[in-house]
Amino acid sequence: MDEGKQNRKLLYIHLVKLYGSEKSKELMMKYKDTLFSFHGISWSLGKRDFKYFCLYFLQNTFVPKENNTARNLAPVHLEIWHELQKMFVEDLWDKEEFILPRGVSKSTIINKALSCWLHAYNMSGYTIVIGNKENDAVQFIADTKKMLENPYIVKAFGKFFDKRDRTVNKQELELTNNTKIQAFSWGSSVRGTTYGSANGIVRPACIILDDVISEDDILNDAAKEKVLNKFYKEIAEVGDTEVVRDGIKIKSASKFLVIGTPLSSTDMINTISKDVTFKVFHRRVVDFEVDEYFDNNVYWQHYKTLLFNDRIDKEDKDIMLKEYYTKYKNEMIFTTIWEKYECDILAQKFFSKRTAFMQELMCDCQNVGNKWFKGVRTQSVEDIENHVFTKTMLQCDPASSTNDKSDYSSILVGSTCDFNGFTYIRKGVLFKLGFIDLCKKIIELIRQYKDITHVSIEKNLYMGTDILKIQELLSKDDELKNRNITFLNKMQSKNKDEKVATVIDPINTGQIIFNEEDKRFTEQILDFSGQKNTAHDDAIDSVAQFTIDVQTIKIVSVVTIMDRRLFGL
Repeated sequence: MDEGKQNRKLLYIHLVKLYGSEKSKELMMKYKDTLFSFHGISWSLGKRDFKYFCLYFLQNTFVPKENNTARNLAPVHLEIWHELQKMFVEDLWDKEEFILPRGVSKSTIINKALSCWLHAYNMSGYTIVIGNKENDAVQFIADTKKMLENPYIVKAFGKFFDKRDRTVNKQELELTNNTKIQAFSWGSSVRGTTYGSANGIVRPACIILDDVISEDDILNDAAKEKVLNKFYKEIAEVGDTEVVRDGIKIKSASKFLVIGTPLSSTDMINTISKDVTFKVFHRRVVDFEVDEYFDNNVYWQHYKTLLFNDRIDKEDKDIMLKEYYTKYKNEMIFTTIWEKYECDILAQKFFSKRTAFMQELMCDCQNVGNKWFKGVRTQSVEDIENHVFTKTMLQCDPASSTNDKSDYSSILVGSTCDFNGFTYIRKGVLFKLGFIDLCKKIIELIRQYKDITHVSIEKNLYMGTDILKIQELLSKDDELKNRNITFLNKMQSKNKDEKVATVIDPINTGQIIFNEEDKRFTEQILDFSGQKNTAHDDAIDSVAQFTIDVQTIKIVSVVTIMDRRLFGL
């Protein structure tokens, strides 16, 4: 079917919903030459039917064609448009939060499509969209402008942009119908923002927040409180209330949309979901209990075993995984929210980064269990030391005293292996040592592990005096004085639970492997259930800090210059 026939069919289907088949046929026949022209039937229908507006006027974005890369829309996208229809066209409520998985195209389906509709029909005099970074704001404006300039809109509405008389830049779109779309970054202030046009000064009629929070906004309770204060004390106040005269609403209240994926059980997204003034639309990437599903599927369990086999080169493993999934796809495939999400890619993320999977794709920050770690993977000293390591660091978290109730000094020697991508805690020990004994123990481990290149010690307790003492001891040791050791000494202020959360998945899935002899060290890790509920968290704190610090080590390749004469040159 050619595009003209397809457009007429789409128009007829949506007209029938409003007028029935006979009336729709009559309208289609009567106005057959001007169906899609300036302010024609199609234009009129789009104002009353948000889904139709998107499918026809924004078809280059939402309808797969030979000349674009659009995917087929999923039921969730149509459900979202139905929500927007009721909220904006039917004016049934004023606030809604959309909690959706990463990658579901929520910014395009909601922000950009809605902004086009609101301003094409002058349904909002002023819309503000708030993203996390300035780049997000710039990209939103660029994409929305492009959508409003497509030929289907220009034919039915005319041109919306005239840079001679209107402000059109990377963060503002002032349209020829005297309306404005403006984008802000989360760090900008929107307090008191208004738009002055030929229609007078107006406050925002629609306020959209799109994935505004980042990891920095959930580091601790103070960071979370700061975000909530900004939302409720600044952003929530920029709109306007409804105007009612003689019992008749003549102006709707400003509409608020909050769109995002939760990062923490107590972040802004989850807090707003409990706000009774907001309607909540919540969808997950799959509609079943993921732990139970993967645990009970023998094919996925074999896939998991292959995924975490640390004796297979990463490139070879990728090929083997793809071949296995292709062979048993009928037994392994499951239904996802959208065709974009491939089952094997989702499974890999679930197995290797379960917490991130639950948060980013299941939009669930609660279902992570009381004990944070299900188990630890161990190997013998012989098996561990049989690997070729890329980076090796000694990590130390000193304790303040040596009495029975004090914390332990935690020391570990960890290495990374590029061959398989795994991390090895080659030695993990817990001691209650005084200052001098602690320094001597570190010297002992440096002597034992000759590939240690970096030593990282938390600065909060000894403020660097321990490093000075260790350097002094090294300089007096004939065997060690020529070792090239780099010392890291940083204050730690990051919320401990948030830091430990970064290693939940690598430990639970066996990507961090421990020495089987270090049972005291690993048992303390298994006891961890959050900083407030755990007596001693020294071991897991040092493991988490090691995974952060080891990333700072840069590998310097040695270049060997060959004698040209060896090649006969």
